[in-house]
Amino acid sequence: MEILSDIVNNRCLWIPFFLWLSIQLFKFFYEWFVNKKINFHRLLGAGGMPSSHSAVVCSLAALTGREVGYGSAEFAMAVILALIVMYDACGVRRAAGKQASILNKLISTPGLTNLEIQEKLTEALGHSPKQVFVGALIGIIIGTFI
Repeated sequence: MEILSDIVNNRCLWIPFFLWLSIQLFKFFYEWFVNKKINFHRLLGAGGMPSSHSAVVCSLAALTGREVGYGSAEFAMAVILALIVMYDACGVRRAAGKQASILNKLISTPGLTNLEIQEKLTEALGHSPKQVFVGALIGIIIGTFI
């Protein structure tokens, strides 16, 4: 029972989770408002402004620093994890999204290929540096002040 109580009361678990949920809901309602279309992919999908991945890992790092100290190994691990996630969002996943966009255009060009594709590749995989920065800033603010 103590384990369940620890999980329920773990701020370093729940604050980043609710931050992720809030950002994903913001993206969903923003797209609905701007494009007048309901896109359920926005609830769980990657990409867009701000980066929920960056917000989550930065809030986790800030919370960890507050909870166990900024000189702790746990804080160092959380910061390194945040840097890896943000690098991946800006670099690897963004490049994969660009490649998916080019492949989708190639496949849909009449006469270029005779491949029959059932579904398009997902293009919104990564983030621009601005999206990552804004997500990181939101995460640091929430993790520090909530």
